[in-house]
Amino acid sequence: MAIKKYKPTSPGRRFQTSLTFEEITRKEPCKQLLDKKTKTGGRNNKGRISCWHRGGGHKKRYRIIDFKRDKHGVPGKVASIEYDPNRSARIALLHYADGEKRYILAPNGLSVGMTVLSDARAEISVGNAMKLANIPMGTIIHNIELKRGKGGQLVRSAGGAAQILAKEEGYAQVRLPSSEVRKIHLECFATIGQVGNLDHENVSLGKAGRSRWLGLKPHVRGVAMNPIDHPLGGGEGKSSGGRHPVSPWGQPAKGFRTRRNKATTKFIIKRRS
Repeated sequence: MAIKKYKPTSPGRRFQTSLTFEEITRKEPCKQLLDKKTKTGGRNNKGRISCWHRGGGHKKRYRIIDFKRDKHGVPGKVASIEYDPNRSARIALLHYADGEKRYILAPNGLSVGMTVLSDARAEISVGNAMKLANIPMGTIIHNIELKRGKGGQLVRSAGGAAQILAKEEGYAQVRLPSSEVRKIHLECFATIGQVGNLDHENVSLGKAGRSRWLGLKPHVRGVAMNPIDHPLGGGEGKSSGGRHPVSPWGQPAKGFRTRRNKATTKFIIKRRS
């Protein structure tokens, strides 16, 4: 994986970079693992915008990913490493011994021809999935379940990696990429290794149009608005707002804790902040 730079033939090209895609081995996705993806434009079921600055973008088809890794005891051979427009990580197409095909997140170091296994007796090698109880302490993992059998919910983006710090009283203490340390039940599944495509965070879009291809619309600063539109709006000249940063509805925007799920607070050993 490498970053490709361009000659400054235009202002948009001057600081633009992209990935070389040298690890991609197949261009067309597996048709039986595709599903349609409907655009919402950031709107909820009532038609109101609940997630701002979304809309447009290139048309995408959803790749059905196996986050559960519930094909226990059946080895799968990596047939290809593919691009997925719906996530920052790459995906790997597995051909299982019984003839079934599935997509999984491609960890760093996984290549075509390798065999992966989801089982309690699997080796501690890249791509294998097993219960946290069977994974040694200090191992780097990703695609971690929060609830048994629900499928991986944590550490799924490009370059993501968590580490098992300790095991006690039926729970594993896992340090997440945010530096948060959290207790997760030992019966939950996780995959060995770090999520691939490590250079994703180093890519520079270079121009506004490239954000529009991704479905991201322009973001207007609050201090540039009128007082009726935003708490930071108005003022003579270029005003800086005159108060701490807030959302359009007055909620503090930097450092304010919004977590309200008290039922799972007991599982957090060390907060990320």
